[in-house]
Amino acid sequence: MQLICLQQTSFAQDTLSVDKPKKQHFKADPLKATMLAVALPGAGQIYNRKYWKIPVVYAGFGLLFYSAGINSRNYTTYMEAYQDFTDVIPETDSYIVLIPAEPSTYDPVLYPESYDPSTYSYYKDGLLRMVDYYKRYRDLSYIGIAAWYLISILDANVDASLSNFDVTDNLDITLAPVLMPLPGGYTGAGLSASIRLTF
Repeated sequence: MQLICLQQTSFAQDTLSVDKPKKQHFKADPLKATMLAVALPGAGQIYNRKYWKIPVVYAGFGLLFYSAGINSRNYTTYMEAYQDFTDVIPETDSYIVLIPAEPSTYDPVLYPESYDPSTYSYYKDGLLRMVDYYKRYRDLSYIGIAAWYLISILDANVDASLSNFDVTDNLDITLAPVLMPLPGGYTGAGLSASIRLTF
């Protein structure tokens, strides 16, 4: 058996060392993220490179605008019906499609001889309750739109602030079982957590 060992030695007068460029870690500016989110909802999330949040932002706005639109239309419908119900003009009868009962039992304008005053009062109060109901939820939808806008701005700001948070491997958490003395001379089992920070 033969062992061959080769050794090569080279000398150089000038050496050229090329360092690999370090990968730049994106550090978001919280003020810029906030200003972008104020200018256009979702722009702060794009700046923070959290692209998955953009559909969430716009889905929230879509649902709130949809709710505001439906409640606003229903509010207008019931308000017009209530006004028509309480006036004395026979041609204004938009409430008839909203009240399931026979008009001759509750309408003093169209049927002054056969209407029942208690039934009239019942349906009048019911229409007014529906006006208040849809007005409240329309207003809550508008408040929700403003709140969602502020939440999207806050999210962009917090996300940008936390992107600069340095997470290193210098922090170590160790969990270990321990025996703990208890009153009365007894011993119990426990769990010990130790945190070690190295520099």
